[in-house]
Amino acid sequence: MLNTKENPHTTSTGKAGLRLLISSRDATSLRDLQSVCQRMPSLEVSTRLVSNGHVDPLYGLDRMPDLLLLRVSHLWREELAALLQRPAHERPPMLVCGLLSEQESMRLAMQAGARDVLPEPVAETELVAALNRLVMEVRNGSGTEGKLLAVISAKGGSGGTMLACNLAQQLSMKGGSALLLDMDLQFGSVTHYLDVAQTHSHLEVLHQIDGMDSVALRGFCSHFSPTLHVLGGRAGELCLPQDAQSEQLDTLLQLARASYDWVVIDLPRQIDHLTGSVLEQADRVYVVVQQSVSHLRDASSLVRVLREDLGVRGDQLQIVVNRYDKSAAVSLKDIGEALRCTNLAKLPNDFNLVSQSQNTGVPLGLHAPKAAITVALRDVADDLLGNQMAGKKGVFKRALNRFFGG
Repeated sequence: MLNTKENPHTTSTGKAGLRLLISSRDATSLRDLQSVCQRMPSLEVSTRLVSNGHVDPLYGLDRMPDLLLLRVSHLWREELAALLQRPAHERPPMLVCGLLSEQESMRLAMQAGARDVLPEPVAETELVAALNRLVMEVRNGSGTEGKLLAVISAKGGSGGTMLACNLAQQLSMKGGSALLLDMDLQFGSVTHYLDVAQTHSHLEVLHQIDGMDSVALRGFCSHFSPTLHVLGGRAGELCLPQDAQSEQLDTLLQLARASYDWVVIDLPRQIDHLTGSVLEQADRVYVVVQQSVSHLRDASSLVRVLREDLGVRGDQLQIVVNRYDKSAAVSLKDIGEALRCTNLAKLPNDFNLVSQSQNTGVPLGLHAPKAAITVALRDVADDLLGNQMAGKKGVFKRALNRFFGG
């Protein structure tokens, strides 16, 4: 039968903590998880041992918990599917643990609203860290807004997508949660750069955005890691700019900023109602150029539009010189003077290493963490983190995705 009795164990002596429900079909696992969670002063812990009966871990509860820790069993398909049948607002923020190794189980867990998935055996330090992140997310969620970063190439092939993918991955490693959004509706490639399968498309999300919340948005994204989610187009799907409205995109950006610490957008090399909406709202705009006259000419036109037509301020704009060569005819000084921009970053030329990273779908931070170009990309991310930390304490420190060798 289904055991619906909950056994609260409160460890806080002052203000009540968030109510965490631990649900499992295995009594030993339930006791092990409880022994860790009940030592956390921020939580009021209750447990639920489910035997036979209903597969929904929330079935029959008189009061929904603030947080759910679900240890899935051999019935993981049924358990996660039962949660998915509930409206998004009825699913509390959740962690999932258990013997999850199949891609389908990971996908279902994330769609059901899991903020993190911990494979067994669960390390106590990882469980505590994941719970602390979840507590902070719930307490700060509605009161914080993630930073919106736009990346655009001044000329085709400049390296904008490379910068967007690697910047998002760097930020997700040490700066909190990140969403990488591909706004090239026709020829986007961020899913290939990170080798993730896109089950749902950005256009699908835009058309349903009015009825979405943070849990639903996370479920529609592909998950490179627990802290890096990706939203792009599906292979073979033809999208036109007129298929999406700027009002839909504005709603998506608002929800994304409420759901993630960082929203990194890879923009196509064009100005239309969609890219214009992103650029007008961006906290920082990265324009990627290379050292040639043709790149500089196109960059000058783009930067003029950004400043004069879209109102991008000087402190919001950063020029990134990709494949930097100190002996090139067009120097950094030339670029700075032509674009009237002193905020320049340079990425060294390592064509072979970048090609290997892109071909394998492994970002440079994991593929070649000590390479010069990786160090330069890390500096770009550290600059953002330094600016954020100047006015904010306690930025999340996220672990690498355990299922990708982190």
